[in-house]
Amino acid sequence: MIDCRDVPSDSNCTLAIAGDDVDDLLDAAVLHATSKHGHADSPELREGIRGGLKPVETAMA
Repeated sequence: MIDCRDVPSDSNCTLAIAGDDVDDLLDAAVLHATSKHGHADSPELREGIRGGLKPVETAMA
């Protein structure tokens, strides 16, 4: 999963996205980052998001 609350932002976004397929999860997170936060889809963005992924169990503890 990825949780926007883990990344400081001016909008104080609280969206969390979870899924079993890492590629689908990454695509959804990139779409959110580009459409809602104004980021450009780039290899750096994708790598940063991938680095922020964590198991759902850890996030919900």
